[in-house]
Amino acid sequence: MANPTQIDQIAERVERLLVRHEELQRTNALLTQQVAALTQERDALKSRLNAARARVDALLERLPPSAEAPAQKEPT
Repeated sequence: MANPTQIDQIAERVERLLVRHEELQRTNALLTQQVAALTQERDALKSRLNAARARVDALLERLPPSAEAPAQKEPT
């Protein structure tokens, strides 16, 4: 059987497609995990940023009011 029949060719192609499908499913699962991890990291960073912003705001409120507002530089 030197020449593969059309059915054999189709079967071989289907096998390759199944292998590729499994690879894509694994890749998709890994990417989904990465997105979840990055989303969690982003949320944690946003929370830390908000906490830092609140601390800075609290410190700014404790500053005594200045007698004069600092002069702003005019653009040249």
